[in-house]
Amino acid sequence: RQRRPLHTAPMATTATSPQALVNKLNHDYEQVHRDFEHNFWATKMGLKGASNEELARTKSAYEAFLGEPSNLKAVREAQKAEGLNEELRKVLAIMEKTFKCYITEDPKAKELKEKLNKLEADLASARNGMALGYKEPKDGGNFVKASSVQLRDRMRVSDDEALRKACYEGLRSIGPFVTEPFIEIVKLRNRLAKLLGFEDFYDYKVMGAEGFGKRRLFEIMDDLEARTRPIMVAARQKLAAEKGPEALEPYNMGYMLSGDTEKAMDPYYPFEDAVDVWARTFAALGINYHGSTMTLDLCDREGKYSNGFCHWPQPSWRKEDGTWQPALTNFTSLATPNQVGSGKTALVTLLHEGGHAAHFSNIKQPSPFFAQERAPMSVAYAENQSMFLDAFAGDAAWLGRYARNREGQPIPWDIIKAHKMATSPYEVFGLRAMLAVPYFEKALYEMPEDQLTVEAVRELADRTEQEVQGGFSARPLLSVPHILADESSCYYHGYVLAEMSVHQTRAYFKKKLGGKLVDNPQVGKELAEVYWLPGSGAPFLDLVRQLTGAELKADAWVDVLQEPLERMLEEERADYEVAVNSGPAIPPGSEPDLGMRVRLVHGDELISDSQDGGLANAVQKFKAWVRARYFG
Repeated sequence: RQRRPLHTAPMATTATSPQALVNKLNHDYEQVHRDFEHNFWATKMGLKGASNEELARTKSAYEAFLGEPSNLKAVREAQKAEGLNEELRKVLAIMEKTFKCYITEDPKAKELKEKLNKLEADLASARNGMALGYKEPKDGGNFVKASSVQLRDRMRVSDDEALRKACYEGLRSIGPFVTEPFIEIVKLRNRLAKLLGFEDFYDYKVMGAEGFGKRRLFEIMDDLEARTRPIMVAARQKLAAEKGPEALEPYNMGYMLSGDTEKAMDPYYPFEDAVDVWARTFAALGINYHGSTMTLDLCDREGKYSNGFCHWPQPSWRKEDGTWQPALTNFTSLATPNQVGSGKTALVTLLHEGGHAAHFSNIKQPSPFFAQERAPMSVAYAENQSMFLDAFAGDAAWLGRYARNREGQPIPWDIIKAHKMATSPYEVFGLRAMLAVPYFEKALYEMPEDQLTVEAVRELADRTEQEVQGGFSARPLLSVPHILADESSCYYHGYVLAEMSVHQTRAYFKKKLGGKLVDNPQVGKELAEVYWLPGSGAPFLDLVRQLTGAELKADAWVDVLQEPLERMLEEERADYEVAVNSGPAIPPGSEPDLGMRVRLVHGDELISDSQDGGLANAVQKFKAWVRARYFG
């Protein structure tokens, strides 16, 4: 239900003690955080009563609290007090660090932020309401509505090249629709950043999130780009030689790489089983959500936001009296259950976003400031957790245990082998696609304002795709939703740094645990104790070093890309055979203990609730709902 608070953002008042100040700021932060997040969910999900005006207002109230100079002043005064214990010092430090990310004492900066909030809300509403789809090539060009996820799925699995091309053109149509209003947002974002003393908006965002500037970030990125460019060039040449030059077309590449194997794998990812498989996978890893409540809205529908995400209307934290405040999690994906590929997409999204939720449910610190996902939370730190866990879906050791058809039969090795042979030599394409987004945003915010035209921005997007990916992208840059929204703009580099740390973390666990990561509770234990517990109270690069014993480097990722195919297949087959013989640690249909309440919804409709008979029962109700709605 949408909340409509009647008050504006609370301001800091003179506190009688540092502890009293901390208590007040903790309470006030929770209030503005919850108000904004409930409106964020309502508008993104298209719920009844959702209001873009309320979203903009509560976002402004949230930012007003974070940007209130008296809060920062009060925290700094409290830090001077004598006799502060270590915990108080730690909390005051994260509060200072957080407020410093948002303080804009200049009235012009505050005015710009208000304008941006309104423009961004309007663009998000327009984009959600866009008549997106494709022109049916075999039906007189009739328009067929489809979300961006559905368009990408059909490009990947349809045997009809004309249909794949039509879906690609549908994705390309997003750019012309959003570019003109987006340019005004880019201009205001840069004005704001420069007013605050930064080189541009990208520099402003990365400094707030990662603690180092744009130049340092792209030193890391440029090294990865240079080391993987020859691998990309060779992979494109190999694909063209094997499949023909038409395989390099953006609407053909995904299909040529995995179209046949994706369809062969599809029966082993029944959509309706995805929640059960995710829950058992995480429970077997020893992951616990410590009393959290998660709301899952998994299926696509008209008017729903076009990207999966996981947000926390209630951060987890340990209160002053020692009581535990569990997290509330809102989690969405965009599945069409009766479409080929939807089951696998839904499951990977569950592993990914459920990984975010596991992370934020395990931040055990004495303030909600440690467990909110915006700056100063490192983007790379947050994404590392989710990407590490969604990587299991590609391991033969996981597939042999969890990828099963509706009759309970495990996926055959021959299908896994064919898929890996079709995709592994081309994994560099995914890396380069990730790199393209930050390189595009970097160049975009470096453009002089008087050169920001619709034509120039679209040309920049096309040129970046060709320079970084070697050709046009199957996911056009201007269709990537992250670049539009304030909270996810200049964010995508986090996926690149996170993937780098994922490979380094996997290499660490494989060495320590003898390659046995799946169904190993030691993995969940170490993730919780080292990566998850501190929240934003510890630098990301320090945590990677603490867990893996080494500085973050591209070596492990590049090693995977360069591993000989035959050696990889030999190792994977051995893991698969063990997996099939042993089976999953928690059998299908069992009650997995995640320490969490799960609510399955479809917009305003409540499908099932684990509070009523347990998670296994809620999953069975969800399965029945899916079958009746999509397969009845």
